[in-house]
Amino acid sequence: MKIYIDIQGNTISGTLKSDSDAAKSFAALLPLQLKLSDYAATEKVADLPKPLSTQNEPAGTAAKVGDITYYAPWGNLAIFHKSFGYANGLVALGTLDSGIELMRKPGELDVTIRLAD
Repeated sequence: MKIYIDIQGNTISGTLKSDSDAAKSFAALLPLQLKLSDYAATEKVADLPKPLSTQNEPAGTAAKVGDITYYAPWGNLAIFHKSFGYANGLVALGTLDSGIELMRKPGELDVTIRLAD
């Protein structure tokens, strides 16, 4: 599943996992307007309007640069611009195909995430 993230006049793309209940649950929320904020100098995060399904998902995962994830304990989206070790409750949704440099910009980012046409 291809997605687009519109950020300050730029559009970057990503790919959601097709075999993931959590990714399908996320896709069902799109389009979404979110305010991504910095967290731990490693990721951009935003609260989601409702919890995602984590049925059939692993208990946790490690994140790599460009990973689009869901942190189930807090109910937030997390897009990683630096790699991060294993975390319980972290669920992989997909990856960015481009634009990681935009996620590294300091401060909040107003974004719209939508499914590709």
